[in-house]
Amino acid sequence: MLTIAQLLAFLLTAVLITATPGPDNLLVLGMGMSRGRWQGIVFGLGCALGCLSHTLLAVVGVSALIAASPVAFTVLRWLGGAYLIWLGIQALRSPGAGRVDATGAPAQSLRSLFFKGMLANAINPKVVLFFLSFLPQFVVPAQGNVALQLGLLGLLFTLQAAVLFGLLGYFAGAIGAWLNRRPRTGLWLDRMAGTVFVGLGVKMIAGR
Repeated sequence: MLTIAQLLAFLLTAVLITATPGPDNLLVLGMGMSRGRWQGIVFGLGCALGCLSHTLLAVVGVSALIAASPVAFTVLRWLGGAYLIWLGIQALRSPGAGRVDATGAPAQSLRSLFFKGMLANAINPKVVLFFLSFLPQFVVPAQGNVALQLGLLGLLFTLQAAVLFGLLGYFAGAIGAWLNRRPRTGLWLDRMAGTVFVGLGVKMIAGR
């Protein structure tokens, strides 16, 4: 099972990563601004639930790797750490998020928007790689049942993403306008997320 410290560290990191301006949350904002609150909320929930497919892949893949070879799991941790450091450097070098696109588009049903958001997230190879690198950082094999730990972490990530994306969709107009007036906000969120990524990567490679 997960410890309280484990959960808090993961949740704080996940919220920061989710809140940092990126393709998913900017799409949710744009959707809410151009089509309405419910459309933004439903699209955001679809994006969040798409994370469950990545969680399943991580549970199956990482758990099998640990069972097959502890050495292979160590290699995965090293590769994952290097990938997180690379993501952190990219975020630190980023000029910040662009403006939120609120261009109008043809109306779509809520069901269509939900599945569109879920599919967009589920088939994104960058998100797959991120989950395979990110979730194992918070797993403690000595606590046993690695699959359960990965599953709970992935579910927690999905839940917090659903809450944040839902709020983004609901308050899309106000948040989008505020971000467009303050482009440096995205820059500083990128800097914070980049620092977290680099720290997690170093921690993972150091084996701590």
